[in-house]
Amino acid sequence: MSDLSLRPLPGYKAFPGPVVTVVMDGVGIGPRDESDGVFMAYTPVLDELLQGNLVTRLKAHGLAVGLPSDGDMGNSEVGHNALGAGRVFSQGAKLVNEALQSGTIFQGDAWKQALQRTQNGGTLHFIGMVSDGNVHSHVAQLNRMLDECLENGIKKVRVHGLLDGRDVGPKTALEYFGPLEEKLLNMSQEGRDYCMASGGGRMVVTMDRYEADWRIVEKGWQAHVLGRGRMFSSACEAIRTYYDEDPDLNDQYMGSFVIKRDGRAVGTIEDGDAVILFNFRGDRAIELSRAFDESDFKEFDRERIPDVFYCGIMQYDGDAMIPSHYLVEPPSISRTLGEYLCAAGVRSYAISETQKFGHVTYFWNGNKSGYIDEQLEKYVEIESDRITFDLRPWMKASEITDHVIDAIESHQYKFIRLNFANGDMVGHTGVPISVRIAVETVDLMLKRLLPVLKKAEGIAVITADHGNADCMWTVKKGVRTAMVAHTRNPVPFVVRDFSEVNSFSLSGVQEPGLANVAATVMNLLGFQAPEDYEPSLLQLKEKKG
Repeated sequence: MSDLSLRPLPGYKAFPGPVVTVVMDGVGIGPRDESDGVFMAYTPVLDELLQGNLVTRLKAHGLAVGLPSDGDMGNSEVGHNALGAGRVFSQGAKLVNEALQSGTIFQGDAWKQALQRTQNGGTLHFIGMVSDGNVHSHVAQLNRMLDECLENGIKKVRVHGLLDGRDVGPKTALEYFGPLEEKLLNMSQEGRDYCMASGGGRMVVTMDRYEADWRIVEKGWQAHVLGRGRMFSSACEAIRTYYDEDPDLNDQYMGSFVIKRDGRAVGTIEDGDAVILFNFRGDRAIELSRAFDESDFKEFDRERIPDVFYCGIMQYDGDAMIPSHYLVEPPSISRTLGEYLCAAGVRSYAISETQKFGHVTYFWNGNKSGYIDEQLEKYVEIESDRITFDLRPWMKASEITDHVIDAIESHQYKFIRLNFANGDMVGHTGVPISVRIAVETVDLMLKRLLPVLKKAEGIAVITADHGNADCMWTVKKGVRTAMVAHTRNPVPFVVRDFSEVNSFSLSGVQEPGLANVAATVMNLLGFQAPEDYEPSLLQLKEKKG
């Protein structure tokens, strides 16, 4: 077992209150123009905080959070991994790319078992999001696996494709599904039969997360497995038809569809088949994996449970073993901030609403479910609204704030972390008035929290996991298009010390990123960070007096 002992920070004096870390999900630092929802919002509290002495900007995308390149936008999963781990680990897309490049993905037992099913007459099904957004999936990875199917002599392949419209442009599905269907058609020679089988928009079909709405997964099961849904001759025909019927429709909200041949669904999942979920990010992959893996599954009526070999491109929950079979090993993240604090006896509190609850727990703790030490920690989940968030952009921020105020005033916890999901979840809708209200809601919650923390003589650490609300639209050739994806903008980092017991200054770290936050929190709590952690953003000056 790794040594989890922490050394005291020389010259540090204990202070009464807690360290409260606020993650303003999706609140980045944008161009400060009309497209910037953070700039356009009325945020007097955040504006004042950003004028303080302990303020900097953090990188929250690309190499700084373990993604393949600085062209890759950040996301909440890798962002919270970095915040909690204190180091940078190769993440989903990068791990899969490395495994595809080396060929190790095709050398493991999972690929061999899937291949065995096809050699016995079964069909190989791929389920996942078809885009190059590189947050949940990448179509190039699917294409590489399809090429391997050809090399391995697999005769029958079906692709169940989910539309993105969120990590890429809101109406770009044809840019991905067109070439994919053409590729599958070209591969269907010499007795091979490769084609699309079903699909739908990611927010209404298959890709629910944190058990917010199992009906979404059920709709995916009906389309992918049972072949039940609105039928079309091709995925492109389905997409064009939905566009024609509703010109305002965003890809992510497109209804399910099923591809037919001779009047019947062409790609139902049957006994003896193999299924690969090619999304690499875990939060929206766990529920479908459970539906395939669990014999005693009770979340909805599956009606028919085919005997298949199922695997994910990665294991999405290592503690719960979901799924039991997978192609690529997930990042092994040990010695997280949470583990060190528990070993030091620090009592902690984590809270968010359903949409981001896993981020302040599972992802923060290095992709591990459950408590590290239930005697020292308390995790609180506030159930999210089941409504599109542009219609209720305040979400559950007030309820979260109520609980955090109670936690501060209880004097039971030395470290509190919370996530306000508004900037991200409402940012994904691309509705400007709602985005501004979302950001203003977070600002109002800071106004409520900070006086309570000041009275408790605590310290506030305020940051974000990535940008989103900081870009509401883009303009190309004079046409304004809603921007519903994350951004590559930096995020704010603010420390407001109400205790005034110690004297900190910025340490001058060059090009800091989210991974620097864990060591910073350790310093604020009176500990030296481990040597292999990214360095603290603060340094303790000489003691007062």
